[in-house]
Amino acid sequence: MPADKRTRALTRRGFIQTSTATGAALAVGPVFAPAVHAQARPIKLGYVSPQTGPLAAFAEADNFVLGQFRESMKGGLRVGSAARPIEVIVKDSQSNPNRAAEVAKELIVRDKVDLMLVASTPETTNPVCTQCEIEEVACVSTKAPWQPWFIGQQANPAGGPPAWKPFNYVYHYFWGLEDVIAVFTNMWSQVPTNKSVGALFPNDGDGNAWGDKQVGFPPVLATQGYKLTDPGRYQNLTDNFAAQITAFKNASCEIVTGVVIPPDFTTFWKQALQQGFKPKAASVGKAILFPVAVEALGKDGHNLSSEVWWSPSHPFKSSLTNQSARQLAEAYEAATKKQWTQPIGFIHSLFEVATDVLKRTSEIGNARATVQAIASTNLDTVVGKVQWNGAGLPPFAAKNVTKTPLVGGQWRIKDGNRYDIVITDNRTAPSIPVGGKMEAIA
Repeated sequence: MPADKRTRALTRRGFIQTSTATGAALAVGPVFAPAVHAQARPIKLGYVSPQTGPLAAFAEADNFVLGQFRESMKGGLRVGSAARPIEVIVKDSQSNPNRAAEVAKELIVRDKVDLMLVASTPETTNPVCTQCEIEEVACVSTKAPWQPWFIGQQANPAGGPPAWKPFNYVYHYFWGLEDVIAVFTNMWSQVPTNKSVGALFPNDGDGNAWGDKQVGFPPVLATQGYKLTDPGRYQNLTDNFAAQITAFKNASCEIVTGVVIPPDFTTFWKQALQQGFKPKAASVGKAILFPVAVEALGKDGHNLSSEVWWSPSHPFKSSLTNQSARQLAEAYEAATKKQWTQPIGFIHSLFEVATDVLKRTSEIGNARATVQAIASTNLDTVVGKVQWNGAGLPPFAAKNVTKTPLVGGQWRIKDGNRYDIVITDNRTAPSIPVGGKMEAIA
């Protein structure tokens, strides 16, 4: 046995022995498999997302999407000339990177998944993808900007700058920092301001990438004449933003931006208003993507803005159910009695991609064959085209990353406490229609 394979086998045995010896009881997520060709080994999909903790809003649509997928796979998945049962093992990262790595390794070592799926911020995607790369398991990832996804896994163990090596087993689709910067500045250009911007960048994968002086917001804003006030990194789940608010007031910031977890933005915004700081525009990633997060602010969420990855207005349809984006959103609202939310489209598309990949894999269970199928994907999904063709990416990321369209939107209150997001700028993706123009926060 080659040395690298012996090491891999010892690593897996060691993990199993350690888990047994310590009595570790890792959570087993929902599993489903149709009763078809019972003699055939089920195809196993692993899926990791933050179903609890401060990032739980990203996984709010998981149960709905998994239910749809189960219904579509009732007769099994046709691979070649035969239908194969398919099983999904779901794990909760608990919004914790260490937990994400732990459950990923369990899916690989104990459950022996044929394909790993993971979504929702670098705190979940990166540790899962790192485990898959180490253990040589095919993985498809989404819902994290590609720079913190790629850069966050490129640490140089010898120190110094990252090596910028492509990955062998992990592939990612989403937009990048260049896209969200363009979306935000396009929206700000519609509102007269002094171009003074206050930044909320936490000490996590997203915050460190968004605030990076080479690949993040600072260099682009400088070239466009914006003055950025960055008070430095803060820890997630902080309860006091007085230092940031004071810095923004001293710099006369009329714009606020950042990438903030939902509970932290609620804390920041309430404290800002209490202290008399109210900018003309607040475009914040992550925190106000979801209706429930904006509703937590009451009437003070009106005219906050964010990136829009997916909406009922997106002109795409599912390769799995043939539903349009609007039909998928309506089905979610009918089934859950909740307002549609952006993650619906991307989690649905993750299972579209998985289904397409497995259908084209020459040998289920062979990771290299699965990787070949991922790399050759050319699929129209409910979030747009997924094709790892390197378009719009630097050479070091071209193999493993593909981009999806991004536009900007603003939350408008209606019917009491209900909010709708109105797409206000589509210059980055003209095929997605706008529904209104930016308005200053009054």
